[in-house]
Amino acid sequence: MGTQRKASIRELISDAYRLEARVTQGRLHRNPQDGRWMIGNTHLNEWFDRQAGEDVSLLLIPTESRERGVETRTCHTCGRQYSGSYCPYCRRVRLRLRGE
Repeated sequence: MGTQRKASIRELISDAYRLEARVTQGRLHRNPQDGRWMIGNTHLNEWFDRQAGEDVSLLLIPTESRERGVETRTCHTCGRQYSGSYCPYCRRVRLRLRGE
């Protein structure tokens, strides 16, 4: 996995934690004993049961994807090139101006 892709995924996970999202990481597989889906040691059925009846969003990101690299974008605000979900320069400035 490219380091830029890995860094972008870690940024997204950090943002998810700030939004108080539930996050799990690991290899997606079926439990050989009962056939239920798991990520690492987490049984997804149990994980989903806790959120039953709520409006949720599910984001599944394969960290080993070799099909696409991380694309470089141009920030519409400052004009700098960046990769990831947002311009890191403008983000630092926004956080500084907010006093964070």
